[in-house]
Amino acid sequence: MLRRHMLAALIALLSSPAIAQEAPVVAAASDLQSALPEIAAAFQKRTGLTVRLTFAASGALTQQIQNGAPYQVFLSADEDYVRRLLAAGRTEGEGRLYAVGRLGIFAPRGSSLKADPGLRDLKAAVRDGRVTRFAIANPDHAPYGRAAREALQTAGLWEAIRPRLVLGENVSQAGQFAVSGSAQGGLIPLSLASTPQVKAAGTFALLPAAMHKPLRQRAVVLKGARPTARAFYDFLGGAEARAVLARYGFTLPGPQRSR
Repeated sequence: MLRRHMLAALIALLSSPAIAQEAPVVAAASDLQSALPEIAAAFQKRTGLTVRLTFAASGALTQQIQNGAPYQVFLSADEDYVRRLLAAGRTEGEGRLYAVGRLGIFAPRGSSLKADPGLRDLKAAVRDGRVTRFAIANPDHAPYGRAAREALQTAGLWEAIRPRLVLGENVSQAGQFAVSGSAQGGLIPLSLASTPQVKAAGTFALLPAAMHKPLRQRAVVLKGARPTARAFYDFLGGAEARAVLARYGFTLPGPQRSR
């Protein structure tokens, strides 16, 4: 009898609005701050289900997941972080590649810096003193920050520009530094540069992909995920979500089987 009462109480608790309607949290890299809310809105329109989104640098989110943060889906800007979580037993399989990101140089209106894909004017501006503050994401935990460092090294600029760097905690913050004019420019994702607000705030030039290692972005379901989270993960691989990612400048991989 006691067990029946306890079971009934548990069923009532799990059926309560606070539990049943609680939306799973999706942890996502900051380069998705514009694209992913559109995808989540399309998912809600299609299914009636909702997810909550949180954005940060992929390295910071990985550390949070390792420390027990209750995220249910993780979209990383660097697939190595997903592999790290897989090795730690935090994921359900290895996930799937959902996009390849691109990086470019942004110069706000009024800046003396010109945005060019070879970073030639940036090199000249560092030499002649026109650039005193230049924004990138922190390479220690942001994949786009590491890509920015690699691109600056490829251009032969890294050592000269290091004292002038303004580091964002994530690539979105680095973009804010550049767009606001608090820096003369910065290296930011094409996905952020594709928004109307950034387009109106300055000029952007896409860097050649060969200037840095590919930004292979991987999504994965985390251990303990509930059905809504799994449904959202599946939706990410569908045509509707892929069309949004393509509109924001992501290169899309071919259809892949989730594992």
